[in-house]
Amino acid sequence: MDYQLQGKNAIVVASSQGLGKAIAAELLKEGANVLLASRDEDKLTAVQTELSTLGKGKVLYTAADVKNPADIKSMVEKAAAEFGKIDILVNNAGGPPAGSFEQMTDDDWQHSFELNLLSYIRTIRESLPYLKEQGGKIINIASSSIKEPIPGLILSNTFRTAIIGLSKTLAEELAPHGILINTVAPGRIATDRVRHLDEVNAQKKGISVEEVEENVKKNIPLGRYGKPEEFARVVTFLASDANSYMTGSAFLVDGGMVKSI
Repeated sequence: MDYQLQGKNAIVVASSQGLGKAIAAELLKEGANVLLASRDEDKLTAVQTELSTLGKGKVLYTAADVKNPADIKSMVEKAAAEFGKIDILVNNAGGPPAGSFEQMTDDDWQHSFELNLLSYIRTIRESLPYLKEQGGKIINIASSSIKEPIPGLILSNTFRTAIIGLSKTLAEELAPHGILINTVAPGRIATDRVRHLDEVNAQKKGISVEEVEENVKKNIPLGRYGKPEEFARVVTFLASDANSYMTGSAFLVDGGMVKSI
């Protein structure tokens, strides 16, 4: 399928590793120009070099802490200045700490709010003037917890679910401007974040990480963890012109793990 992404311009947040990096790679393969963004400039430099040979699209980067409004503004302005326009925004952020309700302090709640919800709000706000010029796509990356809360992840369960309310509301508000917004939620995708969560569970239960993984796989109908590129291909479709009539929806990429309808 031709995703018609040649010449399109994208911002991919938190793209120095994991899902963000995989999404940037797929967009580049389809011919899009991509601005990478994360806090770690050394990682960004390495990823830019790695991804620069994947397609005809241009890959740039900017160091940005998405908890800092000034960094978000600078990130969006750089994309607009370098590319001339912005067609695609992929909102993404690192996962919040694991733990129960009673373990979380006010600082934990505030940090997660700013990282996992407010950063999305601010990035959309800064990008809207450019997206409104000729329409575009917003993809918000969340978690399978939007459909089924994950034990021990109270912060993620709270703020990832809020992203759905934000996206659904904006779908109606932004439709007249030709802007489509959707949410994509990963299940167990083989990233450093998931490895860390498995390590936390292994330590809590007194078993090996491998045992944790095998127990999780028993609850995944496809019997394995997903690959980052499998997740990224779904995001790429939603960000492309091939998606012309889906907005305000949430999509699970979880191998059938979540049992809710």
